[in-house]
Amino acid sequence: MTSQAQAAANSQTITIGGEPVITLTRPSPADKTKPQFLEAIVLPGRGMNLLQLKAWLPGKGEIDVIASPGLADAKQLLDNGDDEFGNRAFMLGSAILLPYPNRIRGTFSPDGKTIETTVAGKTLSLPANWKGKNPGAEKHAMHGLILSAKFEDVKHQDGPAESSASGILHTGDFGGHWPSKTDVSVRTTLKNNALDIVVATKNVGSEPLPMAIGAHPYFAFPSGDRQQARLRLPCGMRAPANNYDDVFPTGQIVPVKGTPFDFTAPGGAPLGTLFLDDSFTGIQRNADGNAVIEITDPAANYGLRILALSPEVKAVQVYAPPDKDFVAVEPQFNLVDPFNKKLWGETDTGMVLLQPGQSVSWHIRLELFTPAAGAAH
Repeated sequence: MTSQAQAAANSQTITIGGEPVITLTRPSPADKTKPQFLEAIVLPGRGMNLLQLKAWLPGKGEIDVIASPGLADAKQLLDNGDDEFGNRAFMLGSAILLPYPNRIRGTFSPDGKTIETTVAGKTLSLPANWKGKNPGAEKHAMHGLILSAKFEDVKHQDGPAESSASGILHTGDFGGHWPSKTDVSVRTTLKNNALDIVVATKNVGSEPLPMAIGAHPYFAFPSGDRQQARLRLPCGMRAPANNYDDVFPTGQIVPVKGTPFDFTAPGGAPLGTLFLDDSFTGIQRNADGNAVIEITDPAANYGLRILALSPEVKAVQVYAPPDKDFVAVEPQFNLVDPFNKKLWGETDTGMVLLQPGQSVSWHIRLELFTPAAGAAH
């Protein structure tokens, strides 16, 4: 049995978050001289998150595009090794983050469980699910409210051209944590040459709904050699953090030109030994209106293109510790702590305000390419 067939068989019997895992598959490549996607594993029981993504890479065979554990280990971590907030979801694979990717600060509650903060003029309580590692680090809210969500009306379709998984989540007002009721739909589509993820949110309540959407994918370097791996990021500005433990914004937005954080050149720049946990903005889009990010691993003759097709994507968080063989590239609507008027003043921080009945979508496409042949779009 091939590894794809084995994974498909396993996913029929494994549940994560109480829901069956979905494995999307493509046939083995007819032309083994070109890279091609093979398999994607989606978790309807944990936010429709993408757990794994595999591809065929000439010279290496089957590779992991996303750094993530196997199904059995993932089940153990997510079902038995998680905390009360569901934080484990954004520590592996690619988690969908909404209605706020990234960090939000507020006043810490006496019980240690929540923060109180102002969101679009309303005082709300949010889960205080994260803090830095340093002594006395400030607890805050991070990465949204669907980390443990179970999607409904889940559909899995296979066809000659593509394989897809979709689901719907009726969030209500996120347990009282957000101003209005929201419906979320997610569709993941796997083709030989592309993976598309579309996350659509609709305000089905009676109050204005602040919304931002993002994801947290850990992209692997097939060679394992992080220093020579390259990142191309079409972002001319950076919003520095106070430090790399809290990673709270300072309210500044500074140019990247002439700094170690400039990845704008064609072909990008090597990651080297630079630690990154930074929010980039000032996105330059191509003629089609898309933001094009590229990760290349010259030692493996490997390239991955990330296209942010939604115009609402205004920021990209990049997390890349020098001692790890991955880079997390997180296209999202918003800057960090987007409602903090003391920091941002009247700066547009990227949050979308949906009136009742209005919708907004986040659409990302992944494409494989061979670096020598892969000119930027």
